[in-house]
Order: sequence, then structure tokens, then C-alpha cells
Amino acid sequence: MEPTVQFPSTELTAGAVMSAHVVTVTMDDSLATIRRLFQEHHFHHLLVVERGELVGIISDRDLLKAISPNIGTLSETDRDRATLNKRAHHIMTRNPVTVRTTTSIETAAALMLEKNVSCLPITSDDRHLKGILTWRDILRALISPARLRS
Repeated sequence: MEPTVQFPSTELTAGAVMSAHVVTVTMDDSLATIRRLFQEHHFHHLLVVERGELVGIISDRDLLKAISPNIGTLSETDRDRATLNKRAHHIMTRNPVTVRTTTSIETAAALMLEKNVSCLPITSDDRHLKGILTWRDILRALISPARLRS
């Protein structure tokens, strides 16, 4: 028997399940700074803002592709360390797919699948950042608290 997901009868919105605490960087922050933030906070996406406006997104995978795999190893060279001097704007995805706080999580989930993304920044109409919605936030909202504990 195939498992099915039943969306709640009252429509949940992105704003109701998003993470409002978002760590951001600017376009000129170094990859060394971005690497440190990923290591400290254990999340998978950083949002890039300028003057409060969302301009891009960086995933941990983007960072791994951009820096040398020799960083932190005995094989590390000056050239490897130099990859940490690149800036956020060199590796960020510009104009990321976004949703509003009023977007239903069903619509957000469909958009994630359609655009092949694992998170959606939540912005206001003027692109000011409100939060972030990840696939984990959506799953957490759909699974009852009792099932999460078992």
C-alpha cells in the first residue's frame, strides 16, 4: 500500500512553518566566512542580502564545489587556501525562487519539486527577506507531533 500525505484541512502557509531566524551574508563576504558559518550553524543554505533585499542564495554544495578539496589536509597549498578568498557573489545563485508568507505549503512543495530546489526564501513584495522554508519544515508541518516522537 502506497503511503499518502494528507494536507491539513486548514491550509498551512509558508509563513506559519518557515524559519524566521535566518543567517545571511553579503555579496562581498569571503568563502572562508561562508564556510565558517556553515560549520557553526549546521544548516545547508545561506541567503545573500544587500540593504535588506534578497539577491542570492548559496548552498553548502555550492561552497564545496567552489573551494579546494585539499583545504584542511596535509596536501593543502597556498593555491588551495586562495579559493577561500573568493566572494559570495562568485558562487551564489542569483534571483532565487521565492514565495510569500501567504503561499500554501502545498504550493511551496510543488514549486520546490518543479524548480528542483530544497528551500525557498520567504520575501515581501519588495524582496525584503522574511524567512526561509525548507523541505524539512514542510515535512515537520505535515507529520503529527506524536509520530515525530516515536
